[in-house]
Amino acid sequence: MPRPSINPVMAQVFAPPVMEARRWLDGVRFTPEFPLLNLSQAAPVDPPPEALRQELARVAMEADSHLYGPVLGLPALRSEIALQWSAAYGGDIDASDVAITSGCNQAFCAAVASVAGAGDAVMLPMPWYFNHKMWLDMTGIETRALPCGPGMLPDIDAARAMIDTGLKAIVLVTPNNPTGAEYPDSLMHAFAQLAREAGIALIIDETYRDFHSKTGAPHTLFQDADWRNEVIHLYSFSKVFRLTGHRVGAMIAAPERLAEAEKFLDTVAICPNQLGQKAALFGLQNLGRFVARERDVVLGRLERVKAGISGLKGWKLLGAGAYFAYLEHPYPTDSNLLAQRLVREQALLLLPGTMFMPPDAGGERQLRVAFANADDAGIDTLFERLAAFDLSDPAESRDSAG
Repeated sequence: MPRPSINPVMAQVFAPPVMEARRWLDGVRFTPEFPLLNLSQAAPVDPPPEALRQELARVAMEADSHLYGPVLGLPALRSEIALQWSAAYGGDIDASDVAITSGCNQAFCAAVASVAGAGDAVMLPMPWYFNHKMWLDMTGIETRALPCGPGMLPDIDAARAMIDTGLKAIVLVTPNNPTGAEYPDSLMHAFAQLAREAGIALIIDETYRDFHSKTGAPHTLFQDADWRNEVIHLYSFSKVFRLTGHRVGAMIAAPERLAEAEKFLDTVAICPNQLGQKAALFGLQNLGRFVARERDVVLGRLERVKAGISGLKGWKLLGAGAYFAYLEHPYPTDSNLLAQRLVREQALLLLPGTMFMPPDAGGERQLRVAFANADDAGIDTLFERLAAFDLSDPAESRDSAG
C-alpha cells in the first residue's frame, strides 16, 4: 500500500513525552498491594471545587455560552485579569493588554507567532518545557539552548553571548517546568534589560505562579512603565482552578502585539472556550480562599519532598518548587532506561531528563517528579520505593542490550 505523505518538518519533531511515558505501562501488571504511583504529569486529578462545578452547570444553561465569542476573550474576564494582575504585581495593566487563549500552550504558540517565523531563533532555558521545544521545531524556528547554573537558574552571561540578529525572543518559565526553580526578581529584571537592549521579546510563562513560595508579587517587571516594549506574560487557569479540560489561559502584552496574535488565535481556534472563561472569571472573583489553601497544600508537599530526598543516598535535588522536583540519580545508566525500570520494578512513573533536553546534554542523569498530585503518604511511598530500588538486578543488562 502507498504510504501517506507526511510533512518532513513535523515528522522530525519528537513524540509527546507524556504519551510516550504512558506507553511504558503497557503490559505491566500492578496490584492493589503495590499500585502504580504516577508522578509524570503536572495536571490536577481532582475536579474543580464544588462551587465552581455548580457555576459551570449554571452557565451551561445560558444560550450565549454555546456561541462563538470574541477572539481575544470575554471582556469581563480580560478586565478582571487586568484589575487583579495590576494589584498583584503593583503595575499598570489594562484590559486591552489581555488576551484569553485556549490554555497556556496556545498562549505560548501565539506569542511566538507574533515575534518569530521560520529561520528565526528563540532562546529556551535548558532543561526546557518540551511542548515549547516541540512548537519551535514544528514551525522551523531554531532553539537556542540556554544553560542553567546553580539552583537551575538561567545563565544571563551565556544568554548575552548567544544574542545575534536572528534571535527574536528569550523564554523564561518561573516557577519552572521541569525544575521547579523560582527565578528571583533581580534575575528577571536582568533578562528584561537584556531583551530591551537587544530589541527582542521576553516571554515569561507563569503557569505555576499561584504556587510560588514567595509571598507577594513574584517579580516587579510590570512596575516599569515601559514593560510593553518587551514583556509577554503567559498564564494558565488549568492548575489553579483545576480547569485542565476546559483549556483557559491568558497572554498579557502590548495591544499592538495582541493584534498580531489575534490573527493566529482566530485561525487556530476562533475563540477560547466560553464555559471555561466564565468558570475562570467566577474563580477569580470568588475562590481566593480556595487558592490560598491549595497553595499551602502544594508548598507543604514541597517541604516533604525536600526532606525525603535529603535522606536518599546518592540522589541530589537540583531544583524544586510549585509542582516539581528535579533530581539527579546516582546510577551509571541512562535516565530513560532507569525510568522504564522504575515502572516495572517499583511501580513509579517519572519522566527522564532526556525528555527535556538534547542528547548528551546531562539529562541522562536526571528525573522529573511532578509531586503535586501525591498526598503525604504518596510522597513517602515515592522515597520508600526509590530507596528500595536496586540497579544491580540482572534486568539491567537486558534493558541495556534491548
